[in-house]
Amino acid sequence: MASIFHFEGALPDNLGVYQEHLTSCPETPNCVVSNESADENHYIEPFSYNSDVATAKDTLLKVLSVVPNTVVVEETDNYIRTESRSKLMGFVDDGEYYFPSDKSVIEVRSAARLGESDLGVNRRRLEQIRLAIADYNSRG
Repeated sequence: MASIFHFEGALPDNLGVYQEHLTSCPETPNCVVSNESADENHYIEPFSYNSDVATAKDTLLKVLSVVPNTVVVEETDNYIRTESRSKLMGFVDDGEYYFPSDKSVIEVRSAARLGESDLGVNRRRLEQIRLAIADYNSRG
């Protein structure tokens, strides 16, 4: 079902990997990031994995393919960007997943394009993805 309204907002110009990190969050409470420099309101643990990078990336892509209203819009060897759209109003959240070469984690960031608060949606979505990855890996 298409959203009734469209509050997509402009694509932010600060997405991507800069100096081996995802961009920090703004002060607004509608963003979470796994950068160690993030404050407690914005910090989220990165996703850990016990495989090679290719397998971890493949698993993440499989999980992302079933996350409701979410599409992968950019993919490189070490980075994935998604857009998640709210069902009713069409708000867009940008999700980012970065695979640093020096550790077995996926750095994550998720932020709403518009508004002040996201009512915790970005954090909940990432934690659900984390659980889905763990569930997928326990079956393999």
